[in-house]
Amino acid sequence: MKSIMTKIVTMAVVAAAATPAMAQTAAVEAGASMGKGLAVIGGGLAVLGAGIGIGLIGKGATESMARQPEIAGKIQTAGIILAVFIEGATLFAVAAGFLA
Repeated sequence: MKSIMTKIVTMAVVAAAATPAMAQTAAVEAGASMGKGLAVIGGGLAVLGAGIGIGLIGKGATESMARQPEIAGKIQTAGIILAVFIEGATLFAVAAGFLA
C-alpha cells in the first residue's frame, strides 16, 4: 500500500511541476499562431492596397486617354510601369508578412 501511495504522490508532483511548462509552451504556440494570423491579415491588406492603387492608375489613364487620344501610347506605358512598381512593393509586403 505504501508503494502505491508513493507512486501516486510522485505522479502528482510531476504532473504539477509539468503544468507551468506546458502552459508556457501553449502560450508561446498561441502567440506564434496569432503572429501568423496577423501576418496573413497584413498580406491581405497589402494586396487590397495594391488593387486600389492599380485601379486608380487605370482610372487616371483612361481619363487621360479620353482627353488626349494622341498620347495614349505614352500614357499606357507609364501606367504599366507604375502598376509594376505597385506590384513589386506588394510582393515585398506579402513576403515580409509570410516570413514574420
